[in-house]
Amino acid sequence: MFKIDLHTHSEASPDGGVTSQQYAHALSSGMLDMVAITDHDSIAYAQDVQAQLGDKVIVGEEIMTADGEIVGLYLKEVIEPGLSAQETCRRIKAQRGLVYIPHPFETVRKGLHPAKLEEIQKLVDIIEVCNGRAVRQNHGSQAVVWSKLNRVPGAASSDAHGIRGLGRTYTRCKQLPTKSTLADQVGSATLMTERPTVRALLYPKYHRARKKLGGGRG
Repeated sequence: MFKIDLHTHSEASPDGGVTSQQYAHALSSGMLDMVAITDHDSIAYAQDVQAQLGDKVIVGEEIMTADGEIVGLYLKEVIEPGLSAQETCRRIKAQRGLVYIPHPFETVRKGLHPAKLEEIQKLVDIIEVCNGRAVRQNHGSQAVVWSKLNRVPGAASSDAHGIRGLGRTYTRCKQLPTKSTLADQVGSATLMTERPTVRALLYPKYHRARKKLGGGRG
């Protein structure tokens, strides 16, 4: 079985802090077998880490659309923020990437509204039905229902913003997926999750404050 995490944030995200060394450790230690780096509106760091560690790193981007956040996986070029959800999905597909919907229906973390998700339903490859940081607003059960009704595979991902968030919530696949098999692998996978630690929940605020003050890593 292979542990796959499709939603994480490196130190290149304003609120992220996972370093390239920590990604390397996660992949070499058995904590994870494949990980997507999905920084906010950026792919440069993910590309650099993939160049170092190979195809076990998926280049992704969490894109702030006009309608909420959407993740593009297997991207080659950055997609600008502020576009509509439909246009963002079209641009992901134009790169032959996969459309991944993070924390749907949430308002605190800018998830897509149900009506907007319905508009792009045919373009969605994977939806996040279990987010490792979903506590204050947890619409996982609603996402599971949407996944089943629309026959879109549902994934569990950590949304880790620091090293202690990795390896706690992930999708366990029978085979190590490729871009062409990822959605199918997720569709028959086992979803694994643990309750997040307080530190994992506070990482985004901590990293924003740390970077603003020019502090060290945590």
